[in-house]
Amino acid sequence: MCAYSIETDGLTKKYGDCAAVNNVSLHVPGGQIYGLLGRNGAGKTTTMKLLLNLIRPTDGKIVLLGEGCHNRKNYYRIGSMIETPAFYENLTARENLEILARLRGRHRRDTIAHALRAVGLEQEERKLFRAYSVGMKQRLGLAAAIMHEPELLILDEPMNGLDPIGIHAFRSYLLRLCREKGTTVLISSHILGEIEQLADWIGYMHKGRLLEEISFQELCRKNRRYAAFEVSDVKRAALILEKQYHILDYAVFGKNSLRVYEQLDQRAQINSGFIRAGLAVSGIELRAGSLEDYFIQKENEQAQCLSEEKM
Repeated sequence: MCAYSIETDGLTKKYGDCAAVNNVSLHVPGGQIYGLLGRNGAGKTTTMKLLLNLIRPTDGKIVLLGEGCHNRKNYYRIGSMIETPAFYENLTARENLEILARLRGRHRRDTIAHALRAVGLEQEERKLFRAYSVGMKQRLGLAAAIMHEPELLILDEPMNGLDPIGIHAFRSYLLRLCREKGTTVLISSHILGEIEQLADWIGYMHKGRLLEEISFQELCRKNRRYAAFEVSDVKRAALILEKQYHILDYAVFGKNSLRVYEQLDQRAQINSGFIRAGLAVSGIELRAGSLEDYFIQKENEQAQCLSEEKM
């Protein structure tokens, strides 16, 4: 297996003077699940379309499963679902998948039945696609992506429209694909709780740039337990932490939020110290870091950088 199932170098896509994807160097390890995070417009979908050769890059290099993107045969080894899945409205789910199976070639005798079972549509295979609900259409799109048992899956917001049972079933299926068959998965989602339960690696995009790649193990180490303080003057609070309590392991978030990662059992005394110094403390809470915390932190950092650039 390749060290990286997806590797890009300086990948760029411009529309006029606007760079939708800007110098992205992506590294998705083989046999693992990589969650691509970012706000709407960050460049996630454009990046995936570039990987799938649906649009052409302005610049940069793409290597998929050890092969350059010029090798068209390589795409038979890849499954994908980008944006809203499209099928023939007047055909049933099974008939739509039969067409795809003939185009791709069958990988097992029960290809279609297996894919429909995996997404929980085995009882709805004779229903016309136009009669499907939004969630059912999404699940059929997933069935189409996985039916040929690809080595690499690229999924853009695959859980949109799924109910909690559908999300749980699909999450279990992706984990099983990865752990048992060594399938590599690149997935974007706004449901951070699901990415938190799936991903081995996280990539964070902002305004077309890939700003960080981090293993989930390292992220968990960073997102350890902390005491969160809401104070009136975060700079003075930080000075008190250092001078009075000799605390250096802390982080500032915005104008009023402070996270302290050491001496957590001393948080009441720290709170008293802030108050004695004339600070107003509007909140104190013991928390454990999450993927949502990481995402909000990154967004706040970018907002602060933008604010400083304007000054």
